[in-house]
Amino acid sequence: MKKHIIVLFLGLSAMLQAQNTLSGTVTDLKNQPIKGVSVYASELHKGTTTDENGKYTFSNLPNRNLKISFTFVGFATQNKTINSLQKENTLDIILEEAIFEMDEVIVSTAFNKIQSQNVMKVEHESIKNLQRKGTATLIEGLATIPGVSQVSTGTSIGKPVIRGLSGNRVLVYSQGVRIENQQFGDEHGLGLNDSGIESVEVIKGPASLLYGSDALGGVLYFNPEKFADANTFKANFSQKYFSNTAGSSSSLGLKTSTDNWKYMARGSYNTHSDYKIADGDRVTNTRYNETDFKTGIGYSNAKFSSVLRYNYNELDLGIPEDGIADQTISKKTGFPKQGVFNHLLSLNNVFFFEKSKLDLDLGYVANDRSEFEDSDVAVLHMKLKTFNYNAKYHLPKMGKIETIVGVQGMHQTNTNSGEEYLIPDAVTNDFGVFGTANYEWNSNVLQAGLRFDNRNITTDAQGIAGEEGSFEAIDKSYDSFNASLGYKTNLTDDLTLRLNVASGFRAPNLAELTSNGVHEGTNRYEVGNSDLETEQNVQTDLNLEYKTDHFEFFVNGFYNHINNYIYTSPTGAVIDENAVFDYIQNNAKLYGGEVGLHFHPHPLDWLHFETSFETVTGEKQNGDYLPLIPANNWNNTIRTEFKIKNWLEDGFATLNVSSTFNQKNVSGFETESNGYNLVNLGFGGTVKLGKTAFDVNINGNNLFDKRYIAHLSRLKTDGIPNIGRNIVLGVNFNL
Repeated sequence: MKKHIIVLFLGLSAMLQAQNTLSGTVTDLKNQPIKGVSVYASELHKGTTTDENGKYTFSNLPNRNLKISFTFVGFATQNKTINSLQKENTLDIILEEAIFEMDEVIVSTAFNKIQSQNVMKVEHESIKNLQRKGTATLIEGLATIPGVSQVSTGTSIGKPVIRGLSGNRVLVYSQGVRIENQQFGDEHGLGLNDSGIESVEVIKGPASLLYGSDALGGVLYFNPEKFADANTFKANFSQKYFSNTAGSSSSLGLKTSTDNWKYMARGSYNTHSDYKIADGDRVTNTRYNETDFKTGIGYSNAKFSSVLRYNYNELDLGIPEDGIADQTISKKTGFPKQGVFNHLLSLNNVFFFEKSKLDLDLGYVANDRSEFEDSDVAVLHMKLKTFNYNAKYHLPKMGKIETIVGVQGMHQTNTNSGEEYLIPDAVTNDFGVFGTANYEWNSNVLQAGLRFDNRNITTDAQGIAGEEGSFEAIDKSYDSFNASLGYKTNLTDDLTLRLNVASGFRAPNLAELTSNGVHEGTNRYEVGNSDLETEQNVQTDLNLEYKTDHFEFFVNGFYNHINNYIYTSPTGAVIDENAVFDYIQNNAKLYGGEVGLHFHPHPLDWLHFETSFETVTGEKQNGDYLPLIPANNWNNTIRTEFKIKNWLEDGFATLNVSSTFNQKNVSGFETESNGYNLVNLGFGGTVKLGKTAFDVNINGNNLFDKRYIAHLSRLKTDGIPNIGRNIVLGVNFNL
């Protein structure tokens, strides 16, 4: 690895560089220059800002097509492609005032189109907007996106649910590489901190064509924060306080860039006490502490762009076992507890050729997970090490057809060193090859692709056959062919239609193949099945969007059929007072969707009303309901935007009412859930005091201290409510 890095950062930098430049002026419709417009070339990780005359300049650009985006608050984003860059290039831009959100470039899909040109509907949300909602964790923020929910254990552990599918059926990407951290366990969180993350993209549906196994239900794709603009130095410090958990979150970031080199580092620390429910009692041992460190170095010239990033995340998590017992605001975790250490190293490269390019992403993920019952000696200790690679070659464009071919793979080892085993020592190898093409004419886009994958899993024998904690050795190989077909068209100038049909797959995970014991938190004895087959699904998605200057409306519908859906079923036997459950398979279906609108009445330019409704139903072939299906939700927000003289800019105030309905469609092992309404308030903006400026936001979540139990809470079986009222105060200083 060291030799490869030296070659990329030193050897290739000696190659002949083209001295191509791009410059221009950004103005408004009145021909007035706009200062502070962000001009960004995502492929080069290079950005700049317009000066007081609206002028910008880029240098050391490649001899090929290049995408540039121009963004400024209050104006519509302009995304331009410069074809066949010459030695000197000029591009002047006129920005128009805009009311609705910017049209973002979507990174998680194959061709990196802006959303209005994208065949697949992808939800894009900036982390800044999620943080403005006052959520305590990254997964809490994600759960506010229509179609996304979470399986939670208190406030510290949350797992994403996309349209009723979770665990290994949802793939998570960060820094351009897939995250592997024992996703099979409901008590295993994401292991990601929202500091140092720019935005998230959510693919709601099978994405196996691009990502292989485990993308059967969808993808969460986290984009890291951008480097500083060329020839600048930036530092910022943020601090948050959470009243409910007496918690705090601190983050310090530093970054600087030259024309070619880029550097950044960010450290964060979160600490929380046990959370309070509506009557004021605290749920014992839901406290947790998190340390996060991110750093990156990048280099780009006319021939290639390369970015090396590293993320260290350490979690000290209390496991609630006694319900509401000791009442304390201590942040020192008690027993039982988890200690989780995540290391993520990524190397993202783009090699530019005259009419084509090669994307090469390499990743290494080390997940070290320990569980402590009553002492500092871990009874469970698992180490998961994963190396993955992803190479995509963008062929020269043929007329209006863009084509990508690629290979992906993964080598993964799981080892145990504790006295207890949840899953055996194992080795997993993935290999996939795919091709996809995009054909665009007028306002129409047609996209299709095909892929083949193989996954091989081998495990070691452990213990005495027939006894708890013993595993038989297995050697399994799984193959899968998948395809996708999508069409996007503008039915009118304001109405867009998207129709997608795609297949996905998921190979059985180690827990489903090998389990032989009581899985922590389930209170049941689980028995794996080494004869399980690959889950295979086909999903149809329909998206309609209507947009005018003052009104947006969307409706998403989906139908998802899954063959060989894997789930647990009771056998009727009991071992050590625990009911025995086998892993079995059956065909299943999920269907539902999301609908919403955003209304901005003219001439009340400061007022916005947003509403959305989401629903999903999951059923087995015999008509029984699937487990862990989120309840229907109706979300309403009134938002105002304002400026107060010269001391508060980009001001906002929000009133949100989130209505969750009864969930009566439950599997045989779940309990029904009652509906509830939560009221949330938010206020903030950029405060200017002389030469000092900082962002501030104040949020009141669950303002009326509602006592409720979410259907997907893992504490529901013990009758423990979710978090009560929480006042959040956050400040962010650009130093």
